[in-house]
Amino acid sequence: MQTAHPFRTNRLGERMRHLAEYLPLRAVAAAFQCVSEEQNLRTADQLAKIYTRLSPRRPERARNNILRAFPDKTEAEAQALAEESIAYMLRLFLVDSLVTPRLITPFTWQDHVELGEFGDTLDQITNDSRMLLITAHCGNWELLGFVLAVLGYPITALARPLDNPYLDRWLLGLREARGMRILTKWGATDQVARLLEGDDPVGRRIGFIADQNAGGNGLYVPFLGRLASSYKSIGLLAMRYETPIVAGFARRLGDRFAYRMEIVDRFGPEDWVDQPDPLFYITARFNRAIEKMVELCPEQYLWVHRRWKSRPRWELQGRPMPAMLRRKLEELPWMDQATLDRIISDRPGEPTS
Repeated sequence: MQTAHPFRTNRLGERMRHLAEYLPLRAVAAAFQCVSEEQNLRTADQLAKIYTRLSPRRPERARNNILRAFPDKTEAEAQALAEESIAYMLRLFLVDSLVTPRLITPFTWQDHVELGEFGDTLDQITNDSRMLLITAHCGNWELLGFVLAVLGYPITALARPLDNPYLDRWLLGLREARGMRILTKWGATDQVARLLEGDDPVGRRIGFIADQNAGGNGLYVPFLGRLASSYKSIGLLAMRYETPIVAGFARRLGDRFAYRMEIVDRFGPEDWVDQPDPLFYITARFNRAIEKMVELCPEQYLWVHRRWKSRPRWELQGRPMPAMLRRKLEELPWMDQATLDRIISDRPGEPTS
């Protein structure tokens, strides 16, 4: 009996699996478009409750992350915040992401978005100067670039491609609907460098979602009382091209599609040029900015993601923090003794992400 070629069989099976994931989501999206936004939000909340009951592992991870970040919270408070965060994320994915291209237009964006202090940054953007825009999985991280594009100042945003190509193409179309340019993340550092060196204003404004785990080779800096692995590329690009960094996010207001764009920090070469370790300073500072985002609206943070998954080798081996790292932490202008003590005493034996 002739057997099917295993490579072809795997490809067909993978394609069918991707379609099985994609088609129901498109059907749900189409159904959501036929119902009012208020009803869709209620539906997303109900789905979040079902998800929390049927898949307890991720809510537990979220709760543990919250307890590590906010040790003063009780178990009940952390559990409630974890559930609220999951509900928020489902609202974001199932409602807001779908209605954004329809509601955010050159004529209607002001009905849904307040610029806040972000308006001051528009002067820098209109000058077509280089800028690294940092945001995080907090609030609506897609909306920031979308609104800038609607205002006539599109950016190039780095995004991890989805494993499912059908979903990836669909979401890419939503993201680029108003002119924002999406650059796939894998191997993009050289391409980003070429964009920063070029004359295209879109390429000179680069957006990063900067709170992702960078693996064992990342740079370990403080984040919410623990060391977290962060990508070095943002700091290296900022240093190489003497490019200012602007950290901001879009925070949801209330129970309707309404957001406020906020700047939590902005800094440039004049801030890091005299630092003992400029790369460590830059990476630590934009992580501190992300901390501020989370503290402003912890219920809008993606607590289920594995931000602290990678741990320093010395920590895994049960050794004390190296003196050089401790000195770098102490030299951070905003570091206080209580936070330093938390970071030093943190160990992987307790609940982790």
